Amino acid sequence: MLRDDAQPETEHYGQASRSYWAISIRRLLRKKIGVGCLAIILLMYGSGILAPLVTPYGYADIDLSSTKQGPSLAHPFGTDQTGRDVLTRVIYGLRTTVIITVVTLVTGSLALGITLGLVAGYFGKIIDSIIMRVGEVSSAFPEIFLVLIIVATIKAPITDWVRGIEDTIGIEIVRLGVVDYLVLSLALAIFSWFGMARLVRGQVLQVREDQYVEAARAIGCSTPRILFRHVLPNVMGPVIVMVSAGLAGVAGSEILLSFLGIGIQPPTPSLGLMIFENGNIAVLRTNPHLLLFPVLTLSLLLFTFNLLGDAVNDAFNPRAR
Repeated sequence: MLRDDAQPETEHYGQASRSYWAISIRRLLRKKIGVGCLAIILLMYGSGILAPLVTPYGYADIDLSSTKQGPSLAHPFGTDQTGRDVLTRVIYGLRTTVIITVVTLVTGSLALGITLGLVAGYFGKIIDSIIMRVGEVSSAFPEIFLVLIIVATIKAPITDWVRGIEDTIGIEIVRLGVVDYLVLSLALAIFSWFGMARLVRGQVLQVREDQYVEAARAIGCSTPRILFRHVLPNVMGPVIVMVSAGLAGVAGSEILLSFLGIGIQPPTPSLGLMIFENGNIAVLRTNPHLLLFPVLTLSLLLFTFNLLGDAVNDAFNPRAR
């Protein structure tokens, strides 16, 4: 016969046997602040991605009969100096942030950082030394100045090359901001990989000696299969934590570069560009909505990113439990 305490032991075993991912996601969903921040970010980024569908105006629509109007039912965030709807431009500015953030993370932190970190940690020796020394040299200089140099150097030739493509296919590309997105994402990706690579390398140094990796080698698994099928899934917890914490930094870098005038260029909207254009006392006194709404949107975005990063760290980092 089964003992009376058999059911509690079964439940306990079921909880203990649940995977790391199921436990971490469940812990994250229990954090109301984290879920709320995630909902806000998805709402803001979703509206940016679907900007042409959710905005009643075009971001470049000019109406000289309604310039510098305050918030109203027709224009909830008011209008700017040329009668353009500020809410529409804020939403399109969020789209710019989405594109830069996603492209930079995918090409820099995720593609370059994870791949180089796996290779350095797994193979070690001279390969590890070369990758780490290159990363240390690139991170020894202030990132913002190196990004400025890269953007100023490669933007002009890339723009000329794209204009040649425009003449060939007869479609406007530069005016859509594609060159700005490409150059800025490339510049940020070049210097965003080392932190991720160093983190992944440290995790791989621990994982590569585990028994399941030794067993995979013993049965003849190829090195790419061992790296991406056995090693990578077991180091993804800290990677997710770092990515969530780094989203605010990438978004802030794009906005700062646009504020300095070397990021996204008009007429493509950017939150940093809107703050730069209206960042003076005269505008704040006479038309505060032109500055306050972009600043408040940016503040809310970065604040929710930071809170979400804390929640993800608590949920996915075993040492934070």
